[in-house]
Amino acid sequence: MTAVTEFILLGFQVSQNIRILMFSLLIVIYWFTMFMNLLIITLVSTSKILHTPMYFFISHLSITDILLTTDIVPNMLHILLYNREAITFVGCMIQLYVFGSLEASECFLLAVMSYDRYVAICNPLRYASIMTSTYCVILSIISWLAAFCIMSFLTFAILMLNFCGPNIIDHFFCDTLPVLELSCTDLYDTQLEMSLLGIPLTLFPIIIIIFSYTRIIVTILRITSSTGRQKAFSTCSSHLIVVSIFYWTMFGVYVVPKRIQSSTISKILSLLYTVFTPLINPIIYSLKNNDIKKSLHDQVYKRFLKTQAGLISLI
Repeated sequence: MTAVTEFILLGFQVSQNIRILMFSLLIVIYWFTMFMNLLIITLVSTSKILHTPMYFFISHLSITDILLTTDIVPNMLHILLYNREAITFVGCMIQLYVFGSLEASECFLLAVMSYDRYVAICNPLRYASIMTSTYCVILSIISWLAAFCIMSFLTFAILMLNFCGPNIIDHFFCDTLPVLELSCTDLYDTQLEMSLLGIPLTLFPIIIIIFSYTRIIVTILRITSSTGRQKAFSTCSSHLIVVSIFYWTMFGVYVVPKRIQSSTISKILSLLYTVFTPLINPIIYSLKNNDIKKSLHDQVYKRFLKTQAGLISLI
């Protein structure tokens, strides 16, 4: 019954000068995002002081950010150059599936990271015995598999819909809500199925995060010394900032009714969590984390010593 073979992504309907400016800005952001996240992955994998559960999960978050940006930005840059782009029906569904899976995996990873901070602050004596390397690997595998499996059901539900026209998506990528608006099928069953699948996708991670930080705050307030409270809070402040940015932008896009926000505002909010959040995450973790800064300093110093030794041997 589906007659649509391709969709037209309109992107940002602005003047050519603004599109060129956006293209230049986004390509710089994209490469800087790739560099920062790859840097964190490299530091975590090579520096012994970063071989801890917290940094293990941060490296997985960086992998998610790299894949998410790569799924969205190159196609967006093409749209900015040509003011619109045709994408095949299959290509649109693939982009939607990959994007949704990566967003879901980030939800689960942020929940796992909050649990890690809960154990570290509320049960410090048992932290090493609970958050073993095997347990961390299992948690990360579950996060990835759960995200991709749940998104498979959601994508399959969308594939069962009929698309008989129109085929114009007023967005810069194939997101769930803009695609559903083009369906000529009754969406009641699909929306019910998406709501049920959305419970483990969003509600469970949010409950884990709220529970973890409630216990963390209670534990920190019980610490008598101000230095101890500050030290305890500093271990989870970066993660709390990342969680706040991620969920508030997601809330603005998917929870706030469409009649309240315009198409432009929706695109800007989508731009925040698909482009700027993957850029902000590694900056927050690197600027506010002494271990990462120390590891980066050691790596640069080692490279400098090797270069000096190579020059001396040549002389």
